[in-house]
Amino acid sequence: MHNPDHDAPPFNPIPPVVLALFFAIAGIELFFQAAEKGFIGGGQGLGWRLTYANQYGFVDKVQDWMITNGSVRWDYMLRYVSYSFIHQSFVHALFVCVFLLALGKFVAEVLRPWAVITVFFGSAIIGAVGYSLILNDSFLMVGGYPAVYGLIGAFTYIMFTGLTNTGKSGLPAFRLIAMFMTFQAVFKVFFGGSNEWLAELIGFAAGFGMTILLAPGGRERLGQILTKMRSR
Repeated sequence: MHNPDHDAPPFNPIPPVVLALFFAIAGIELFFQAAEKGFIGGGQGLGWRLTYANQYGFVDKVQDWMITNGSVRWDYMLRYVSYSFIHQSFVHALFVCVFLLALGKFVAEVLRPWAVITVFFGSAIIGAVGYSLILNDSFLMVGGYPAVYGLIGAFTYIMFTGLTNTGKSGLPAFRLIAMFMTFQAVFKVFFGGSNEWLAELIGFAAGFGMTILLAPGGRERLGQILTKMRSR
């Protein structure tokens, strides 16, 4: 006989670590929306999004400067993280928040909170570093997509191991990233745009790689992978 738990919540709750990231991104976007609608900042508020993007977005020249001078500037280092919380528009932030809630919830049900934070920020940082090293691009990068693509990488690894552990092919786990990359390619061909897709792809690879180690039993699985590689 079916005996439902009447005290159970109607929807599975979003893990606190995911909600914290969501509210940080959404709160900053609401701040910009309030400024652009004239509720705060007066006439100056209209330019706050661009001002903060220039101050906290990531651009290639900050990494080039630190490498050339062999010096670390902490205001430059902050940009590797802060760019993920500033977006080009409300729609840009909205899509990032939707993907963060959907993917973050799934990943946070497997990984511990500190591991989710590591994947999110680690993917953002590695995505920006790789983007700057590969390209000499003056494009000002803002937005949480490289970090969210890191969560896609974590999601893919979790799905991959779930399939392979039951003796199935792990290839279906890569359908989501294949779909996103195909969309990016088509969009760039027809509408142009920046090369930010490279940072997103690097973020995906970083998230996938980090989850190998951060997932439960990750060290053992990494050891098995290394053993197989050595035996070839």
